[in-house]
Amino acid sequence: MYKVHFENRFILISPEPDRLQKYGLFHKFRDTRELYKIIADFQSDTRMASINIYGPDIKHIWKMFRIYFTEVGAAGGLVRHTSGRFLFIEKKGKLDLPKGHIEPGEEPEACALREVSEECGIKGHTIVRTLPPSYHTYTWEGISYLKMTRWFLMDYTGQMITEPQVNEGITSVEWLLPEEISRIKGSAWLSLMDLINISIFNPHLPYSL
Repeated sequence: MYKVHFENRFILISPEPDRLQKYGLFHKFRDTRELYKIIADFQSDTRMASINIYGPDIKHIWKMFRIYFTEVGAAGGLVRHTSGRFLFIEKKGKLDLPKGHIEPGEEPEACALREVSEECGIKGHTIVRTLPPSYHTYTWEGISYLKMTRWFLMDYTGQMITEPQVNEGITSVEWLLPEEISRIKGSAWLSLMDLINISIFNPHLPYSL
């Protein structure tokens, strides 16, 4: 399955209808023209919270879905301190994880490590493993973009710096225990909570790309 976020709304692409969740609409994939109309309508009508587009050839649907957008790549990190706390930032009024665009010729792992350092001021963090990617869309100067963010779990043993990097647009830095994370649900992006649920609370469950 593929879950694409439009801020705090989303489109789920799956091989079969996802009856376990409540969606605003279900659409069976028939052709590309209809798919693009569904996407455009969803972009313009913010009253629709979610849509499930399904069909047996999910790879083909995903390929056609991506062609609709201009794709950009990003990478970021979920940093775990030896104390058991996790690193979060506040940016644009929302709690988030440090991340940023992948520069030309840069590997996702290097980008993720760099962005954590630049946005949070820490050094010496190391990658433990790959986490599931997230997808979200945005529009800039009339162009619709699809951003794929590659996430990595990182370990860190140094000082828990809490001074925000204002030049990076960070307004606060927090180190939270797992039991404290539930309180951020109302001030975090839906895509972030999906990542947290998989990576922190259910790390042994399989995930779909």
